[in-house]
Amino acid sequence: MPTFTSNDAQINYQTFGEANKPAIIFSNSLGTNFSMWQAQIDAFKNDFFVICYDTRGHGQSSAPQGLYTIDQLGQDVINLLDHLNVEKTTFCGISMGGLTGQWLAINYSARFNHVIVCNTAAKIGQEQAWKDRATLVREQGLQPIASTAASRWFTEHFIQRNTAIVTSLSNDLGASSAEGYASCCEALAKADLREQLKKIQVPVLIIAGAQDPVTTVADGQFMAEHIVGSQLFTIDASHISNIEQPEVFSKAVQKFIASS
Repeated sequence: MPTFTSNDAQINYQTFGEANKPAIIFSNSLGTNFSMWQAQIDAFKNDFFVICYDTRGHGQSSAPQGLYTIDQLGQDVINLLDHLNVEKTTFCGISMGGLTGQWLAINYSARFNHVIVCNTAAKIGQEQAWKDRATLVREQGLQPIASTAASRWFTEHFIQRNTAIVTSLSNDLGASSAEGYASCCEALAKADLREQLKKIQVPVLIIAGAQDPVTTVADGQFMAEHIVGSQLFTIDASHISNIEQPEVFSKAVQKFIASS
């Protein structure tokens, strides 16, 4: 798969569909890679130029050592769009990717037709908890995190009925770069966009999981209250809602794009 250099990182990406169609770019959650979007790739590639990439430190992208920031994660997206000569696109990101989407909407609104932020918050979790997780991962690797990830990502109902999907995602996490994961934890520790949400002037859809214990419906409501003209859609899922409810998720995104 192709890669390009964004500052100090090699970013792995792939495109699907025809480049002359409207573009949409998908951004993965912490501890996953762009394969998490397979259902959306299939749903969108006939009508859109679909761009997927692995966030730095994830998947086949490199994991350079040093401080990661939300600014850096967002700039990687702009650099990828420039690399592909895509002037304007729709952005869809989940969890960490959703925080990246908020940063992009704040700082590069002219580059986006729509921004969809899913299972995310303007500030995710607590700073010290992220720092503690980064330390744990550097000391013990990703297996301790991977062994408990499913319970944070999915409802028990989904876990029991989709063993292969859950196992594959957990295995991907366990085999990921510990340094890349830890560095992204440190970026999340510092990222706080709550005071900047009012600057957003691009149409925003917020998707919140009704059973998400990580980024709650209340987090989604906070964003909706502070982003002018935004829409909030609640989905019956936990934290990785695009996999737990792929059809409902994709239809919500398609409807939003068509109506705004």
